[in-house]
Formats: sequence, C-alpha cells, structure tokens
Amino acid sequence: MDYQYSEITPEVIELAKLCTQKGGIDPSLYAKYEVKRGLRDINGKGVLAGLTEISEVHANDIINGESVPCEGKLFYRGINVEDIVAGFMRDERFGFEETVYLLLFGNLPNEKQLNDFRGLLAKYRTLPTTFVRDIIMKAPSSDMMNTLARSVLTLYAYDDLPNDTSIPNVLAQCMQLIALFPVLAVYGYNSYCHYHGDQSLIIHAPQPHLSTAENILHLLRPDSKYTKMEARVLDLALVLHAEHGGGNNSTFTTHVVSSSGTDTYSAIAAALGSLKGPKHGGANIKVTQMFEDMKQTVKDWTDEEEVKNYLVSLLRKQGFDKTGLIYGMGHAVYSLSDPRAKLLGQFVKGLSEEKGRQKEYALYSMVERLAPEVIAKERRIYKGVSANVDFYSGFIYSMLDLPAELYTPLFAIARIAGWSAHRMEELLNNSKIIRPAYMNIAEHRPYQDLKERPCQSNWKVFFI
Repeated sequence: MDYQYSEITPEVIELAKLCTQKGGIDPSLYAKYEVKRGLRDINGKGVLAGLTEISEVHANDIINGESVPCEGKLFYRGINVEDIVAGFMRDERFGFEETVYLLLFGNLPNEKQLNDFRGLLAKYRTLPTTFVRDIIMKAPSSDMMNTLARSVLTLYAYDDLPNDTSIPNVLAQCMQLIALFPVLAVYGYNSYCHYHGDQSLIIHAPQPHLSTAENILHLLRPDSKYTKMEARVLDLALVLHAEHGGGNNSTFTTHVVSSSGTDTYSAIAAALGSLKGPKHGGANIKVTQMFEDMKQTVKDWTDEEEVKNYLVSLLRKQGFDKTGLIYGMGHAVYSLSDPRAKLLGQFVKGLSEEKGRQKEYALYSMVERLAPEVIAKERRIYKGVSANVDFYSGFIYSMLDLPAELYTPLFAIARIAGWSAHRMEELLNNSKIIRPAYMNIAEHRPYQDLKERPCQSNWKVFFI
C-alpha cells in the first residue's frame, strides 16, 4: 500500500483512539494535588519562577496589605512605556530602534549611540549570499511563522561560531536576527505569493536610512510607497509588542530553552513556535476574523442592542467559532486596562480617517465599550475585563493593507527584541536548567508477556 506524507490513514485514526482513551486526566486531581495549571493559581496569578530587570507588567497596587486592581502599566527597564512613546512621538522620531537598545543594554541611548546602533542594524540587515535563492524561495510555506523558524535554524549553518554562548557572540547573533526578521518575513511572504498565488515576484533590498517600520512597508509594497502616518503607527505597534515580561509563553520558552545551554538559533526558533499559537501571537488574527463575521451578521452597526446580542451569542458558544470567547477582550494579567491597547487606540481613529474606515472604527469602539458589560452579566469573573493589545492591532494591520499571513510575524519582528534581552539575562544568571515537577498518577502494574496481552484493536500496521 502506497503511503503519502501527511496522510491520516485509518490505522492512525485507530491508534489515535488509544491515545484518547489513555490520555485524559480527571480534572479534580489538579485541585487535589494543588497543581498550578498553566503555572497560575486559581485567581490567575502566575507562579513566581524567576527574576528579571527587563520589563514589568503592573496591574495591581498594594493598599493596606491587599492587592487592588489598577490601571495597567508597562515598564521597559523601569521606564513607563507611555513616557517612552510620548518622547519619540513628541520629537516625531521612530521609536522601535531606541526601544530595542533600551531592552538590550538597560539604558536609553544618546543621539550618537542611537545613530551608531541604527547603523549597526542596517549593516546586519543583509542576508548571506544566495540565502534568498537557496532557502527562502525553495519549498515556500503558507505559514510565515514556519518560514521564519526554518530560516532562523538554517542561519545556524552560515554562522562560524553558532554554539558559542559567550555574551559578545550571543549579542551579535541576536542583533543580526533582530535586523533580519523583517527581511525574512516579507521575502518569505513574497515568495509564497509568487509560487502559490501566481503573483509577480518583487524583491526590494532593505534601505539603510529607513527605520524598521519603514523598511517593512518598503519591502512589502511593490511601489515601496507609504505615508508618514502609516509608518508611525506601525512603528508604535512594534514598540508596544517588543516586550511583555518574563512569564509570557514565548519569552518563558526562551528562558527554558536557553537554560539548557543551547545555541541562539534553537532558542529563538523555539520562541517562534510558541508565539505561533492562536492563544498567544495568533490572537489578533482571531479578532479580525471575529469582526468580519460580526460585520456580516449585524445588520445595523450602530444599533447597540444588536451588537450586544451578537456578543452574547459569542459567549454562549452560538456565534462565530463557538468557542465562547470575545477575542481581544481580557488578559491574563491586566484587569482594568491594557496600556498597550490604550496607546494603540489613540492612533487608530486618525488612521481610520486617513483610510476612510470610520464606520469600522466606530464598531470597534462600541464593542470595546459594550463587551466588558456583557461579559460581566454572562460570566462570573474574578477580575475586570478590558480590551487587550490584540483588539486593535489586527485592525491597524488591516488598514495598513498588511496581509493576515504577516500579522503574527509582525509580532515576532517586535518581540525578538525582548527574547534577545531575556536570553542574555538567562545566560548571565543561569545556574540551573529549568525543570518544574510533574506528579505521576498512573497506577503501577505488572509486565505482561507478549502472548498474554489482550487485543485492544483490529488495526494492522502497514509500514515499519
């Protein structure tokens, strides 16, 4: 019998039934043994697993010895992100590069340091000879996160010192990857569109005088044209996605993998695999898909009752993907507000006016206002619910005419700054490999000889 790669055969389906029969664990046992599922307690607070100086996610104040929810704040190296954004916006500068500098080196750069750092990133924004032809253009994937991960792992082969975990070498590797991520993501997308979408293949070279945000738009668009507003909003999105504490799934993955002593390329590829998940970096795609469904379902976008009814149907698993979620609302840490969503929200209106999409913006604003009320009525929740960063980011990318395939890679383009800082922090302070405990609950049983074992299925293995 012929076998085709990725085929799910009847034999595999039968074997999967055995996995299902043996894979379930009684949920009550997690409470019995006080297991912190998701490394969080019953109130959603994360288990303290490490220390960091890179960023702080602040969602509660201690008043009279009690933890009280407050307006969310995010600090990069001890500096409020709102102040960072206000600073470069006031000067009409692009802020992502100095944010990367701050995260990596602990202090804001002066003008000379910033210019030198931008020059270094521009130098690093060059792929090895023939890399585009030999790697990116061969077997292009429909998933740009997988394309990114493959490219990162392949760059290992082009490095003369790939396994050197000294800080100077790791820093050089990280800066190269920070500079190259936009190029790898956009080239991967262009290649896929050419070979699988019958589109013209247009490859622009990165421009050294452009910021990261400008280069992304320049590389992606056939005519390389963009407005100042477009570039500034994209730059802001990169700044706000650059870092979010040591406990988020992809950054914690970076710590876990780095603690084993492995190379930079393996650690970053692992972080990419984590970020790809729809519960993490892929959430903004779900938001845009939900709103597309909402726009088709709700006849009058200005009717609050009709919008409320749609939101209720989501929570009751009757609408959209029937998961019971209103995507873009709520966060594992923030309760009253997500500062990143607030900052993005300030610029969404202006961009929507430039793009002629005010009606959609009004719908987003209405959902942001109504959703917490609807959730409070339908669910028993332990903390407040507000819009998170994913709520507006997908809408912004849509208005920038960025393809949905690049939404999560854009997250990665920003977050590799934080991953890099955390990787070096782990290497500088590493003393033990990260190894949490798992309790075995399976009963011990005797070994059975082959001829004495009962038949569990009628499937036949057709390959060795």
